[in-house]
This record gives sequence, C-alpha cells and structure tokens, in this order.
Amino acid sequence: MKTLKTLALLLLITPFISCAQIKLGKKTFNLPKINTGSGNSSVKPSNDEMINGLKEALNIGVSKGADNVSKEDGYFKDAVIKVLMPPEAKEVESKLRSLGMGNLVDDAILRMNRAAEQAGPKAKPIFVDVIKSMSIVDAINIIKGPQDGATQYLKKSTSTKLTSAFKPIIMQELDKTEATKYWKQVFDTYNKIPFITKVNSDLPSYVTQKALDGLFYMVAQEEAKIRKDPIGTASALIQKIFSGLW
Repeated sequence: MKTLKTLALLLLITPFISCAQIKLGKKTFNLPKINTGSGNSSVKPSNDEMINGLKEALNIGVSKGADNVSKEDGYFKDAVIKVLMPPEAKEVESKLRSLGMGNLVDDAILRMNRAAEQAGPKAKPIFVDVIKSMSIVDAINIIKGPQDGATQYLKKSTSTKLTSAFKPIIMQELDKTEATKYWKQVFDTYNKIPFITKVNSDLPSYVTQKALDGLFYMVAQEEAKIRKDPIGTASALIQKIFSGLW
C-alpha cells in the first residue's frame, strides 16, 4: 500500500521534476520526459517571431524580385512581363509591320524594356522602408491571408512611391536611348496613313505602369515559392510562421 501511495504521489509531481527514472525498493520506474516547450516546433509563434519572420521573408522576396527585373533582359526576355505595345497601338503595330517597318517597332519595344530595367533598382529601398514599418496586425493578416497577401500589401503601400521613383528614370532612359523618338516616329508614320484614327499615347506613363506590373508579378512569384516551400529558405523562423500551426 505504501508503495502504491508513493507511486501515485510521484505521478502527480512528475511534470515538475527533471529525472527520467526513479527507484522504489528494488524496482525502477521510467518517468516521462518533461516538455517545457523549449525547441518545440509545434509551439505557436510569438508576435515578435511573426513580425520578424515575415519581414525576413519579404526582404528575401522583394530582393529577388527586384534583382530579376533590374538585370539586362529582365523584362525584355521574359515573355510574361515583357513591355509590349499598348493595346490601343496593336493596330498601329500590325499595319507598320505589314508595310515593312517591323524593325522600327522592334526598336521601340526594346527601348521601352531597357528603360524599365534601368528603373528596377529603385524598387528595393522603397520596399525595405515599408517592410520596416509593418505592424503586427499587418503581419498576422498577411500570414493568414491569401497566397499573394504580402504582394498585395506591398502593392497597396508602395505603388505611389514606386511610380514617382520609376517615372523620371524611365523618361530619362527613353530620351537617352531615343525610345521617345522611335515612338514618335512610329505614331507620326501611322498617323499619316489615310482614313485612320490617330493615336496619341503617353509613353513614359505606359512604360512605368507596365514596369510596376512586371515587378509585382516577380515579387508574387517569390512569395509563392516561400509559402509553398518555407524549408527552402533555410530559415527556421520563416519555416515556423508559414508552417500552418496556428
């Protein structure tokens, strides 16, 4: 009876002691190991872990996204984000190509993409500033939100600043590479064709918007990779916040 009472008492106090075994008379009893929660991957991330992990993930995503569009041919040789003639100019492009002026159109397209690539490096510091100021509420909403939740947040928070940063560079690059001249030649030539509706588009604004569309597309792709395979980031913190445990 005494042994049973002692065993019962030990079972009650087991969660508060650290030994793995104990002897009662000639018998040895194995006691369960204490789980303090330390190093336990099933523990929900703290607020600090969520905000820091998300910031780390976002910095990785925006860095890769911005680097991808900033390199030469980052836009031009990517079929998804390549800056092409605006929709209202498609008829212009088709008619000029049919008249043997395809090289003129191709030159204009190349220069639009080169201008977008030159503006690309301006994106990273703007993204970083917004990420630094992110709140815990923002972090929770993004982590528990849609697959492109972070990209949507960045787009909403940075589009105005990015437009202001991109457009002057794009205008400068278009002028420097004579893209505006080619653009003017394209539409001056087209507008001389009898019985057509004349086209007058704002080239710098158009290229700026397409450049931002391509940038956010690349950031969204990087976000999707991190959400799908957080282990691939080699960051325990990112793995934890995107593990779905909470």
